[in-house]
Amino acid sequence: MLKRLHIENYALIEQLDLRLEDGFTVITGETGAGKSILLGAIALLLGGRADSHSILSGAEKCLVEAEFDRYHILREVHTSGRSKASVNGKSVTVGELKALGEKLIDIHSQHQNLLLSQEDFQLQVLDLLEDADLSRYTQAYGQFTEAQQRLNAAKAAMHRSREDEEYMRYQMQELEEFSPREGEDESLEEELRTLSHAEDIKEGLLQSGELLDADDGGVIDRLRQAEKNISSLVSVFPKADELAERLSSTLVELRDIAETLSAEADDVEVNPERLQNVQERIDRLYSLEQKHHVSSSDELMNILKELHEKLDILDNAGVNLEALEAALASAQKKACEEADRLTTLRRKASERLHREMEQRLRELGMPNVRFEVMMTKGELLPSGQDRIVYLFQANKNAPLLPISEIASGGEIARVMLAIKALISGHVNLPTVIFDEIDTGTSGQMAQQMGRIMQEMGREGRQVISITHLPQIAACGQHHLRVWKQDTEEATRSHISVLTTEERITELAHMLSGKNVTEAAVENAKALLSL
Repeated sequence: MLKRLHIENYALIEQLDLRLEDGFTVITGETGAGKSILLGAIALLLGGRADSHSILSGAEKCLVEAEFDRYHILREVHTSGRSKASVNGKSVTVGELKALGEKLIDIHSQHQNLLLSQEDFQLQVLDLLEDADLSRYTQAYGQFTEAQQRLNAAKAAMHRSREDEEYMRYQMQELEEFSPREGEDESLEEELRTLSHAEDIKEGLLQSGELLDADDGGVIDRLRQAEKNISSLVSVFPKADELAERLSSTLVELRDIAETLSAEADDVEVNPERLQNVQERIDRLYSLEQKHHVSSSDELMNILKELHEKLDILDNAGVNLEALEAALASAQKKACEEADRLTTLRRKASERLHREMEQRLRELGMPNVRFEVMMTKGELLPSGQDRIVYLFQANKNAPLLPISEIASGGEIARVMLAIKALISGHVNLPTVIFDEIDTGTSGQMAQQMGRIMQEMGREGRQVISITHLPQIAACGQHHLRVWKQDTEEATRSHISVLTTEERITELAHMLSGKNVTEAAVENAKALLSL
């Protein structure tokens, strides 16, 4: 509950420190005195839009601070537009502040009456009355929509693939016929270079071999003679032994080279037909790579693999779709079962809402009122399958119509108050603020509205009502008055807690206007004694 409210430099409020009590509190004051300013400050505190224009003229910043049962909340707004917020001393974002505020205070202003025309709100009322747990349905509905999305995606992919199937099969056949091999680009290029220069390569290898191993003065023959000469000197020149061994090793290496040159020359084939085939293979390979926007035979192999996989999916599409359709049917069945469970609870709640709303509205000055809930079933939605319309009629023997089409402003206000009172025990909101919910009402009807709010305040809740009607103001357990003071320098708004005598005077003013009569005073006393 809201225990303390502190405001500095907000709009016309220079400084305010207000303690609030449990139960039913009323706030009164002349039009323009600053009641809306108080609500604006609370809204700012709970994550409302920070507007530097709300800062008191001449001040650098405004501050709104509040103490709740378990929270200390502070919000500051500077003239620069910068704002900051904290909860229990820890900085929080505006989004976090707003989320917390929705759990602490429900501010019911006139625009909230528009909720009556919204199906989501009407459903929420029914769910609150029966404490309906939507989590099971929400989970089942999520699984249903996921299954639906998977099936739709598969169908769309299959449709796209079907359109391209003929071309994909042509591409697969073309690649299969070509049959690209791993690393083929480099091997073909190497073979092409060899075949293109085969005659030069063969001639060079053979000439080099002859130079090494010719019978008439080749390198090997000359080295062999040199080795023989050096070996003959060993007995007279010991160092010759080492030189002879080195020449012998060189001869072994040269003989091996000569044999290799000969073998390589034999392997080099001058083959114009093979050269043409390799060139054609390379041209075809590059053409396919360009066509598929790749740069290697390995990538062509990957494309062929992907084509196989896509066409395999198409060939087995019927089986895959059947599995997805079965999964969707199962998820839909589960979601419908959970939706039916909600429907049962909502029908029970609608009967209770029908009975209790008619009773409460009769007490609020509608003796001929009829209030019913029309429920129909539709497609699965995040809220279930139920479609809800509140039907209303305040006049005798007139047809029931949707409440948003027929109810007047005063009737809407009373309906909303009755609904709030009915669901207040099911909503874990410690503080409810009614901002001029008395619009379009007066007299005994207003008094009954005050009693309903008084009753709400007695159920362990904090109820605050901003009102212009003395009949409602008299029902408050606590009474605050907002008043405006003009000085030579500025206009300031103030709020004060009224004593019993001050309450009588305030109610008398509300009853008779500026000039308080003795009859108005007696009437005010009578109202307070009720």
